[in-house]
Amino acid sequence: MPLDGVKNVVLVLSGKGGVGKSSVTLQLALALSLQGKSVGILDIDLTGPSIPRLVGLEDAKITQAPGGWLPVDVHASSLSSTDTPELQAQAQPSRGSLRCMSLGFLLRDRGDAVIWRGPKKTAMIRQFLTDVYWGPTDFLLIDTPPGTSDEHIALAEQLLTLSTADPATASQNNIPRLAGAVLVTTPQAVATSDVRKEANFCVKTSIPVLGVIENMSGYAWELVEGRMEGEDSEDYEEEQEKQAVEQQEDTRLLVDRYKECWSYARFEEFARTLIGGVESTAGS
Repeated sequence: MPLDGVKNVVLVLSGKGGVGKSSVTLQLALALSLQGKSVGILDIDLTGPSIPRLVGLEDAKITQAPGGWLPVDVHASSLSSTDTPELQAQAQPSRGSLRCMSLGFLLRDRGDAVIWRGPKKTAMIRQFLTDVYWGPTDFLLIDTPPGTSDEHIALAEQLLTLSTADPATASQNNIPRLAGAVLVTTPQAVATSDVRKEANFCVKTSIPVLGVIENMSGYAWELVEGRMEGEDSEDYEEEQEKQAVEQQEDTRLLVDRYKECWSYARFEEFARTLIGGVESTAGS
């Protein structure tokens, strides 16, 4: 059955390009994973897939299984450390698994252009929604391209067939719940006006709006101590080279590195709010 094992579907939408939908999708996925939830990311931005590069797995390839295409593993789930086997058996995962699917994994080279007309895009999105075997997945996040055209129409039509926005119906029929959409914008009036169109799209297609994330609403910079003209800058350059080497040698999982990111605290709050809202209405 399509989307077999998926409990909740969340769309990440924006009528404007370049507002950070893919980075928001990934950070929300990592935050949900750190809350112990198993997460999947479906990248349906067919002409500009960004997820493979963001997760650092551009060379990964999709494999075929009897149940369908297998998504690429970003990291596996892990249990919190316990003292006894009995407690380990009852323990909840301290970190859920994260997997992703993108057309970028099917391209021979990152620079290959995808020059498709609408019908082929529609067919590819339907195949992504019906032929990928996700397995047990608490949240499936769908990263979308900008606009309200072919990809969005195909996505909405297919999801409204495979899932439902009604929690009680989803529970009774054991089908995925279309939890809703997260809209991403930037502060500029040009962006917010396009996002209003996306909100109108959600209303017309009966997709609940979970909230709006205003991205890039501030500017952060690293304060570097000034040097007088002619001052020897070798120490500064050596320090910069040292930091670059340390970053390259960091072999930790992406999710472990993300916990040290300044934005994690905010997305952790987003993830908890999303989980609380979904679980409070589950089966009601």
